[in-house]
Amino acid sequence: MIKAFEQFIGSARWFGGKGLAFQVSDVRRVGTLGTADVDGTPYVGIELVTVDYDEGGAETYQVPVAYYAEPQERLEHALIGSWDDEKLGPVHAYDAMHDRAVTRLWLQAFNVGHSQDGLTFHRLTGHELDMDTHSTLFSGEQSNSSLAFGDDSLMKVFRKVTPGRNPDIEIHAALTEAGSEHVAALYGWLELDPTEETGGEPVQLAMLQQFLRTASDGWDLALASVRDLYAEADLRADEVGGDFGAESRRLGVATAEVHDALAAAFPSQQWGPAELSALADAMRSRLDAAVAAVPELAPYADPLRTIFDAVEQVTSRVVVQRVHGDFHLGQTLRTALGWKIVDFEGEPAKPLADRIAPDSPWRDVAGMLRSFDYAAHAVEADVEPELNENSQIAYRAREWASRNQDEFLAGYTEFSTRTPDGTVLPDQQVLLDAYQADKAVYETIYEARNRPDWIGIPLGAIKRLTAPAPHDRAGRTGADDVPEENS
Repeated sequence: MIKAFEQFIGSARWFGGKGLAFQVSDVRRVGTLGTADVDGTPYVGIELVTVDYDEGGAETYQVPVAYYAEPQERLEHALIGSWDDEKLGPVHAYDAMHDRAVTRLWLQAFNVGHSQDGLTFHRLTGHELDMDTHSTLFSGEQSNSSLAFGDDSLMKVFRKVTPGRNPDIEIHAALTEAGSEHVAALYGWLELDPTEETGGEPVQLAMLQQFLRTASDGWDLALASVRDLYAEADLRADEVGGDFGAESRRLGVATAEVHDALAAAFPSQQWGPAELSALADAMRSRLDAAVAAVPELAPYADPLRTIFDAVEQVTSRVVVQRVHGDFHLGQTLRTALGWKIVDFEGEPAKPLADRIAPDSPWRDVAGMLRSFDYAAHAVEADVEPELNENSQIAYRAREWASRNQDEFLAGYTEFSTRTPDGTVLPDQQVLLDAYQADKAVYETIYEARNRPDWIGIPLGAIKRLTAPAPHDRAGRTGADDVPEENS
């Protein structure tokens, strides 16, 4: 059984330890759905699997398993293995997320607020679930698994779990209660009851929320807009039929309103010199590690340090609060009723304490500005595999990114309570520049390890951020940065 789980987890899309040597040290059944008679009756064991890494450290992954007495040909693609179970006898075990015959058990349990043997389905009032439907597993999910129940609801099953309140559930609950129109409403969540072993904290396993059936992925919409621009050689970004500027501005407004709602729902703090110094130190430390791993960063190390050093010179008190923490176009959905922001879990690789810690909203803003830059240059990389910053297509990429960054910032600053006059204050600009630079430094490491051909995207951004020439508030060179044929 242990070897079967090792092989299954090691090949799973949602496994965060790819490339690292590990062993499964424990498989613990923490709850069940269905009955123990697996012969013809759906039965699920919710297993928590402990992974120990050879280089040190351990993680716990949730693997809901559908157990059958006989092989299920329809689930062959989701087979974990076959073994003798202590309670069930000989079984064939499958990843339950692929099995419509058992996923309905979660929906039924949410509907009645099921609670048994330390497993509790919490149910919020106000929405009647559609029980006459089946599940569809989303294929694109990375760190978790998501299933849609018809057009009514969506269940996200957390794969990597840890004791404590999951920020995705916590924030969705707060924003749903506040009536925010920029998130999918939360319908309920599943958790293990607190025990002494978990330090008195629950282990939250899944959440059920509104399914946004008319939604389009923000990243895909942005890429389509970029392609429209590249196809029109004689038109500027604001003249193309697929211009994204108005949507970017609306997204900025939605982001500001969500930040204000989070500030009202959770306690805020203030950072002074000590906290700002710690922030700058962390950024410099990440830069040093990145330069050691990515030699191409070395020419920009000193000007990047200057950007990070400036954080320690901020004189105003910096208000920090709960934020998204991993904000980019892929975390947004455009619906018929406007923009929705999703996945408030933060960066999955970070410890829970870091993901729920208050931070500056400018981190989220910086993340979205970097995402606009990535959208433009990702399409450029498809059109022109060898990135050339002096080419016509590279200029069009910068043009698209600049327009949409400006529009997003305009929408954000106009509606944010942090910028009552509609402008970014000098100390805020220092933080925004530093967060952008820090994000781009991280991106160079990611691309060096995963997509070396794309390393020019974050390096180009760093070059513009550290350029001695004046640049606008989003850290980009202005209209003078035009190829000769466009002058």
